[in-house]
Amino acid sequence: MKAHPAMLQNGTLTRADLKTPKAAALAGIVFSVLLIAIFWLLRISVPANPLEPGAWLASNSAAAVLAVNLVPFAGICFLWFIGALRDRLGQREDRFFATVFFGSALLFLAMLFAAAAAIGAVIMVFGAEPDEMLNSTTLHLARAFAYNLMNIYAIKMAGVFMISTSTVAIYTGFAPRWMAILGYGLALILLLGSYYITWGFVVLPLWVLLISIHILADNFRRAGLAAETERIE
Repeated sequence: MKAHPAMLQNGTLTRADLKTPKAAALAGIVFSVLLIAIFWLLRISVPANPLEPGAWLASNSAAAVLAVNLVPFAGICFLWFIGALRDRLGQREDRFFATVFFGSALLFLAMLFAAAAAIGAVIMVFGAEPDEMLNSTTLHLARAFAYNLMNIYAIKMAGVFMISTSTVAIYTGFAPRWMAILGYGLALILLLGSYYITWGFVVLPLWVLLISIHILADNFRRAGLAAETERIE
C-alpha cells in the first residue's frame, strides 16, 4: 500500500521539526562552551589594561594563542546555530526581525574575528621581534583596537542580537516567554553598561546556552511524545 503524498509530506515535516531544533541546540551548546573558554583564556593571559607594556607576551601568550585559534570554531558553531534556528522558524519568521537578527549576529562574529586577528598579529610579531614589540606604539595600537572593538562595538551587537532573538521567541514561541524577558534585561545591560562591566562578555554565551538546553530538552520531549503516539496507533 502506497502512502498518500500528504502523509509523506507530513512525515518529512515531522522529521525536520525534530532534527532542526536538535542541530540548533547542539551548535548553540558548543558555541557557548567555546566562547566562555575563549574569554576565560584571554582573561587569564591578557591584561585588562590595553596600555600595559606587554610583559604578558613573554609569559602568558600560550593561553592567548589557544583562545585565538578557538575563535573560528566558535564562529562556525554560531553560524550553524543561527541557520538552524532560521530553518526552524520557516514561514513564521518576520522579515524585519530576521534582518536585525541575522545582521547583528554577523556583525558580532566579524568583530570577534577582527579582535582575535589583532591579538594573533601582536603575538606573531612579538615572536619575530620581541625587543622592538615590547612597550611599542604598534603594540598599544593593536591592543587598544581589539579592546575597543570587543568592549564597545561587538558586545553591543551581542545585545542587539539578544533583543531580536527574544522578540522572535515571544512571537513564535520557540522558547519560553521568561527566557525572552531575561534576554531583554541582559541585553539592556550590555547596551548601556558593557564598558563598565567586566563580566559582560559571558552574558551572550550563557544566554545562548540556556536557550539551547531548552530547545534540546523540548526536542527530546517531542520525540518521546511522537514515539508514544505511534506505539498507541
